[in-house]
Amino acid sequence: MGKEKLLSEEYKAEDIKAVTGLEHVRIRPSMYIGDVGERGLHHLIWEILDNAVDEHMAGYADRISIIIHEDNSVTVEDNGRGIPVDIHPEMGIPAVQMVFTILGAGGKFDKKAYKYSGGLHGVGASVVNALSEWLVVEVYRDGKIYKQEYIRGVPVTEVQVVGSTTKRGTKITFKPDPEIFETTKIKFDIVEKRVRELAYLNPECKFFLKDERSGREVFYHFTKGIEELVSYLAQGKERLFEKVIRIKGEQEGVLVDIAFTYTRDYKEITESFVNNIKTVDGGTHVTGFRSGLTKAVMRALPSLKIQKELKETITGDDLREGLVAVISCKVLEPQFEGQTKTKLGNQNVKNITESIVYEQLSDFFEDNRDILRLTVEKAIEAALAREAAKKAKELVRRKSPLEDTTLPGKLADCSEKDPEKCELFIVEGESAGGSAKQGRDRRFQAILPLRGKILNVEKARLDKILSNEEIKAIVSSLGTGIGEDMDLSKLRYHKIILMTDADVDGSHIRTLLLTFFYRYMPKIIEAGHLYIAQPPLYRVKKGKMTVYLKDDRELENFLMEHIKKDVLLRDAEGKEYRGEKLLELLKTLKETEEGYRLLVKKKGEEILEGLLKVKLREEDLRDPSLLDEKIRMLKEHLKNYEVSTRFNEAESAYELVFVDKAMGRRVIVDADLLSSLTYKHLLEGIPIKAPVEVTFDKRSKIIDNLHSLFDGVMELVKGSFEIQRYKGLGEMNPEQLWETTMNPATRRLLKVSIEDAIEADRIFNILMGEEVEPRREFIIAYAREVKNLDV
Repeated sequence: MGKEKLLSEEYKAEDIKAVTGLEHVRIRPSMYIGDVGERGLHHLIWEILDNAVDEHMAGYADRISIIIHEDNSVTVEDNGRGIPVDIHPEMGIPAVQMVFTILGAGGKFDKKAYKYSGGLHGVGASVVNALSEWLVVEVYRDGKIYKQEYIRGVPVTEVQVVGSTTKRGTKITFKPDPEIFETTKIKFDIVEKRVRELAYLNPECKFFLKDERSGREVFYHFTKGIEELVSYLAQGKERLFEKVIRIKGEQEGVLVDIAFTYTRDYKEITESFVNNIKTVDGGTHVTGFRSGLTKAVMRALPSLKIQKELKETITGDDLREGLVAVISCKVLEPQFEGQTKTKLGNQNVKNITESIVYEQLSDFFEDNRDILRLTVEKAIEAALAREAAKKAKELVRRKSPLEDTTLPGKLADCSEKDPEKCELFIVEGESAGGSAKQGRDRRFQAILPLRGKILNVEKARLDKILSNEEIKAIVSSLGTGIGEDMDLSKLRYHKIILMTDADVDGSHIRTLLLTFFYRYMPKIIEAGHLYIAQPPLYRVKKGKMTVYLKDDRELENFLMEHIKKDVLLRDAEGKEYRGEKLLELLKTLKETEEGYRLLVKKKGEEILEGLLKVKLREEDLRDPSLLDEKIRMLKEHLKNYEVSTRFNEAESAYELVFVDKAMGRRVIVDADLLSSLTYKHLLEGIPIKAPVEVTFDKRSKIIDNLHSLFDGVMELVKGSFEIQRYKGLGEMNPEQLWETTMNPATRRLLKVSIEDAIEADRIFNILMGEEVEPRREFIIAYAREVKNLDV
């Protein structure tokens, strides 16, 4: 007691630590960017990109480029006004340094510099700086290039004039800090999706995105703006009419821009934005559009010769069946509900949007009677189908086990009755189901084995779906009902785990199950109850030791640990390598080989060899006089190719274009490729001479060349272990299945979530729907990225 009293008396003012500014951002990053995983990582890009877009919205920038570099650093450049570089009168430091080092410093608070903007908190650039390993900002103003560098948020140089230029704008390059983030690997597809979205919303701005790691690049400039986004969202669906209806107007400083059309689909797709921010949960602008649409159609209804009783059946919900709409508003002072800005709350925006939609759409329907009739007929079909579906469900309920307390016979239930503690494994195949039943913990784990593939619900009506035995078994096991009538409070298991094989058939069955849950039980996904089991691909055994490994990457890491501990490598000159030194050598060799293979795959062996023989350098692409002679030499050497040049404005350099005369295949070679051509010759700089002798576990092997050294060492180490590759769950006995895939203490589960419902809907429609052409285009587009193809 005396000791406690003494401690409390020693608690003084000096014990209070004030963590301020960017230091607090590094200690509590999730407060500022949401998390330190993949989402938070990409949020850094959004903060800088949104600032560039705000400069466009202010009327100054019309070109924005984003480059993902080899080391996962990112450059964002615009041709706007450039961040001010003069000394701030109160702070005594350059304004650009304030922007990157002080939370709450920005030009968006008083509306003088920016009328409309998405980022209103003034924390974007400074937070990115704080969470970056390093950041470099270049400002092009008044004919000069200003530059400042930072490391983990701290300036390491003054704002310096480093050159002169005719350009204007801001260029920011930053590298996310691996000390902060779980992963620093930028995903091109995530960035591309956001850039494309911004291009639709800002039709007067050009967007250029390049990934130097893969050579992928895209240029977006959608002159029709959100009309083209509507067409993109309707891709793969049969259109009710070809026209995209456009509504634009302004009231009280609120700019309303809406585009929509109809498809013969049964679902509504509506995307909404405020100041370029996606409002996932809608808000007052969406409510205003829907009520304006309903009022305009109802007003025009009497002019159509349609039976009165049919007209009276239509509701607002019926009018939205098959609707594909994009709503974009610019609001001076947007009020968002929730920290994540997913729902607009400004009440005046509802009235303004409704008024503009009602007036313009009423006029449109007067001039376009054919579109009005098609819209109304579609709504009447929806109303009749709604009534028919209601009767069908009631009939099915009386004839099926959907509301029956009897559980399906194939379900092996658990004894626990508290749903929060219960798990249901939906298992592919009777064999794996049998092993799972024997290996499970009967107290809280239930097993539902499926026979074969379930119905593809994307191509079937509800009555057919409800007659499928496997789907009926799933629905009755879960106890919630299905579709609109689903009651999540009746869910019998709070963990539903899909457990399928790792082969093609298993992936197909998993996709069919995911399609079913996404279309008819989405609340289960939204509530976080759906998971995918992660059975191991390998079992590694030696003596009494047994290890299960998830995939090829884990197997390689496992072997690398043993290489580090026990492998000795001796080269032709007697030099010895072991431990970390050997590990670094093998990693360098692997990266060299993989990099060169990737280049060969992308660009072709002949072109690479030609470039090497001609000794083209990166500097040559900057100087047309040097380039002419090189092109002449290339044409002589590569007789099967047409060789020409084109100027890349973003890089201020020429690019070489090679066209295969026989096949017409076109390949573009830029400065980054020339820098990478040293891959093949990196081996010459490695201080090791072949042949080499490798020793492990009393076994030795002679390897003749450096190209096969990595694979040779791996094969030698593998030979000391018994490695089994599982083809399916059925190959595991009950004990193995429990230990690797079902035991909560050792298993791994993937939680299924819906990051982007609109994109998910589009992909499900392409891959699982009726239209063949969009699916063929999708397969062609992503064919090169396929790995481990099982044929």
